[in-house]
Amino acid sequence: MRINRSIRFGIGVMALAIVAAGCGGGEEKNASDSAASGKLTVGIKYDQPGIGQRNPDNTYSGFDVEVAKYVAGKLGVKPDGITFKESPSAQRETLIQNGEVDFIVASYSITDARKQKVDFAGPYFIAGQSLLVKADNTDITGPESLNGGKRLCSVSGSTPAQNVKDKYAKDVQLQEFDTYSACVEALRNGAVDAVTTDDIILAGYAAQFPGQLKVVGKPFTTEKYGIGLAKGDTATRGKINDAIDEMIKDGSWQKAFEATVGPSGYPLPAPPTVDRY
Repeated sequence: MRINRSIRFGIGVMALAIVAAGCGGGEEKNASDSAASGKLTVGIKYDQPGIGQRNPDNTYSGFDVEVAKYVAGKLGVKPDGITFKESPSAQRETLIQNGEVDFIVASYSITDARKQKVDFAGPYFIAGQSLLVKADNTDITGPESLNGGKRLCSVSGSTPAQNVKDKYAKDVQLQEFDTYSACVEALRNGAVDAVTTDDIILAGYAAQFPGQLKVVGKPFTTEKYGIGLAKGDTATRGKINDAIDEMIKDGSWQKAFEATVGPSGYPLPAPPTVDRY
C-alpha cells in the first residue's frame, strides 16, 4: 500500500521532534547557568529608599542592591552584567517560577508558605513590622491602637498585609495598594491614617520626608529577609549562602548597611546567621 507523501513528511517531522526532546532540549537553566555566561537578572524593589530604589538617572541604590551586587560578584558576574528587574511583592514568586529573574533580593521575608513555591538563601537581614504615621499623629502608637476604624495601608501579597488581616483586622480598614510608595503618598495626603511594613523600609520613607512622617511603636513581628530563587536550585542556593556568609565576615555587609540604610537613623543591627535548611 502506498503512503501519501504529505503523511510521510508529517511522520518524519514528528520523529525529529521526539528525538530533539529526548536529547535534552527541554532542560531548564538555573541561576548558576546564567552566572556562568556572565549575566544575571536580579529582582529588586524600585521604590524603597535605602533598600531598593531606581533613581532618576536610572541607576539603582539601596542595601538590597548592594547585597545583590556582592552575591553576583561571588558568582562571577560583574556589576555591568546585572540586569535589575522590578519585583512587586505580589509578583515575586511568579517572576521566579517563570524564569524572568535568576533570583530576587527585595525585602523578601522567608515564610513557610513561600517556601512551597520558591527556595530561599539567607537570611541576610532581620527586620520587624512597624507603623508609619504623620509626624503630628498622637493616636497611633502601635498595633494595639489600630481601632475605631483606623485606615491602614499595606501592599497586596506582602507579609505585613497578611499579618494585619490575621491579627489586627477587627477594627481596622485595611487598604492594599501595589506599592509602598503609593501607601506613603496616601498617608501624606490624608487618605489613610497609617502605613505598615517592616521597620527598615518605613525608616527610609520617614527619612525621605523629614519632619512629615515618623515610625511609631516597637516592631511586632520578626521578618527574615532571604534571597529567593527557583525551587530545587540547591547548588545556587548553597553558593549564595556562602556569599552572604563572606559578606558578613569581611565587613562588606556592615559597610553596605551604613552607606544605604544608615543615613535614615535606623541603628545597625547584629548580622543574621545564615539558615542552611
